[in-house]
Amino acid sequence: MGGRHWFEFLQPLLDAASIMAALIAVKMFARGYVDDAAWAMGLLAIIVFFLSSKLTGLQRPDQQITVDGEIVSIMTTWALTVFVLAVAAFVTRYGEQFARSVMFAWVMTSPALIGLTRMCLRIVQVGLLRRGIGSRRVAIAGWNQLGQQTKLNVENEPALGLQFAGFYDDRSSDRLIADIEGAPGAEELDESSPALLHGSLNDLVAAARSGEVETVLITLPMRAEKRIRFLLDELSDSTASVYIVPDFFVFELLHSRWTQVGGLPAVSVFENPLFGIDGAAKRVADLVIAISGLIVISIPFCLIALLVKVTSPGPVFFRQRRYGLDGQEIRVWKFRSMRVCDDGPVVKQATANDPRITRVGGILRRTSLDELPQLFNVIEGTMSLVGPRPHASAHNEQYRGLIRGYMMRHKVKPGITGLAQVSGCRGETETLDKMQKRVEFDHQYIRTWSLLLDLRILARTMLVFWKQPEAY
Repeated sequence: MGGRHWFEFLQPLLDAASIMAALIAVKMFARGYVDDAAWAMGLLAIIVFFLSSKLTGLQRPDQQITVDGEIVSIMTTWALTVFVLAVAAFVTRYGEQFARSVMFAWVMTSPALIGLTRMCLRIVQVGLLRRGIGSRRVAIAGWNQLGQQTKLNVENEPALGLQFAGFYDDRSSDRLIADIEGAPGAEELDESSPALLHGSLNDLVAAARSGEVETVLITLPMRAEKRIRFLLDELSDSTASVYIVPDFFVFELLHSRWTQVGGLPAVSVFENPLFGIDGAAKRVADLVIAISGLIVISIPFCLIALLVKVTSPGPVFFRQRRYGLDGQEIRVWKFRSMRVCDDGPVVKQATANDPRITRVGGILRRTSLDELPQLFNVIEGTMSLVGPRPHASAHNEQYRGLIRGYMMRHKVKPGITGLAQVSGCRGETETLDKMQKRVEFDHQYIRTWSLLLDLRILARTMLVFWKQPEAY
């Protein structure tokens, strides 16, 4: 939005300066001078970095990015840059002009310096905007639940550069306050709240034409087509920037984004959020960690298999049908922990003191060691290390008709561990509320996914490894 243009211009310049400054500092420390080869390498790195940033979204001004997401994007973009430079140096033998120690130091310091300058710029930007420097006065047309949520978003995101100027609506303040009951922040409204209503829609048009309001966010419901058309027609005779905030939140979207279908603008409602570079980065991380994990645990893995085999009759491994990505059926590997191998149209969940569980199986289930063979699923690509836990196909068919949005958890690959599991939602789901809570955590994971979140969940999984009283 307006007020961010200087930031969008300065930030790429600082990224370029950080890359070159890191190279100059390393060369000066190691050799005491900077030669032409270093200047050429730095310039090439800057060009490749900016081209890569278009793929990773680091330099995408229309996309809000969190601090965690920015760190991951910086590392991913720089990794792509280094890869391209390494290939170019190998093909042209240009890399022979640089000492390995110099190149290693540069590769390590550049992303750190880029992250540091971005953090400092972010701090400066927020400080200036909070003082009203570079900010724009924004009015919201339509005081309803969506309007109230939009107001909170504007106030909680000072980096947007928007200063809330009030609500405008044709309805009375008493009726409006009653209408937004239950909306975020509505509980804080009191007798002074009607002051937030600055007038009618006609008053908003007048304020926009006079320059009192510089940005207008229309949060009227989509069914109010006549009022929306009125505002668009009248505000076209002003210099105000106008945005429509559609009330699509009723669909509980996960990763909605604008796209095109044959040149026509459209909003993706239900879509796999891990597309492009995000999906590739997650897949690489899965392969590296899964293969490394199998190597590290190879001896205990074989010991567990031996214990399962000698303590109860039956196979070592149990493969159960479950739903994978996009609801496709997959076969999930597990160490057999029961005397039965249920995989039919009806699957009874394990309960406390379940007689079907073997002695070794009880230990495996409490410590989640029975899930270790699912590393094979990760390597073959049917599962991920982190994601919504896959339920038995019979349970999916049972709950998909009872819980709204249940199947949306299958828009990403299922995981060995997940946000729900490290947040206490593990074990028997004897009530619908418990399964509902799991699904809510799954939706939250998909909505806020980042590589850093995956690493945090893996770390938390290690912490709760031995303390799972509800795992039967």
